[in-house]
Amino acid sequence: MVSSSKSEDFQDGVDGDSLRSTMATDQNVLQKHAAFFDRNHDGLVYPWETFQGFRAIGAGYLLSMAGAVFINLSLSGTTRPGKFPSLLFPIEVKNIQMGKHGSDSGVYDSEGRFVPSKFDEIFSKHARTHTNALTSDELMAMLKSNREPKDYKGWIGSWTEWKALYTLCKDENGLLRRETIKAVYDGSLFEHLERERAAAKAKATA
Repeated sequence: MVSSSKSEDFQDGVDGDSLRSTMATDQNVLQKHAAFFDRNHDGLVYPWETFQGFRAIGAGYLLSMAGAVFINLSLSGTTRPGKFPSLLFPIEVKNIQMGKHGSDSGVYDSEGRFVPSKFDEIFSKHARTHTNALTSDELMAMLKSNREPKDYKGWIGSWTEWKALYTLCKDENGLLRRETIKAVYDGSLFEHLERERAAAKAKATA
C-alpha cells in the first residue's frame, strides 16, 4: 500500500483551481492518463507495459498481472477500430476514449475531456464523512449509484479501477482524498507515485 504521504503531498503541492483550469481546457487528459502505461512511448500499450506501469506505482505482482490482463483484454479491440484483432492485445492511446465504459462517474466525457461538474458531484453526493474524501463504504455506494441496468462489463470495470486506486492510495485513516482522485484524472498521480517509489528504492539501497 502507498503511504499516507501521497494524499498530503497532493494537498500541499497542487493548486486546485489552476489544475482544474488546465484539465478543463485540455482535450487529451484521458490520453495523458493512459499514456503513463505506454512505457516505450510508441503510442501502444501492451499487457507487459500495463504490468510494468502497475509495478512502477507500487502495485503488487498479483494486482499488476490482473490489471494487465483485464485492461488489455477489455480495451484492445475497442481502441483499434477496423483493425484485425491482435493476440498481443495492444491498446492505442490516441483512441483511448473509445474504450470508455458505462456505469462510470462521467468525469471524462465521450471525447475524453474532463468535466468539472461531474468531478464535484463525486463529493457533493457521496462524501458524507469528510467533505473532500471518500471512505471505503462511500466509494462502494458511489459505484452502486453509477450502475446502469445490465451493464455488467461497466460494473466490473468501474469496480476494478476504483478498488485498485483505493488500495494503492488510501491514507492512514482509510480515506481516498479529493486531490489524489483529481491527480488520477489529469494523469499526474501515476508519475508522482513512480517518482516517489523510485526515490524510496534509491534511499533503501544507498
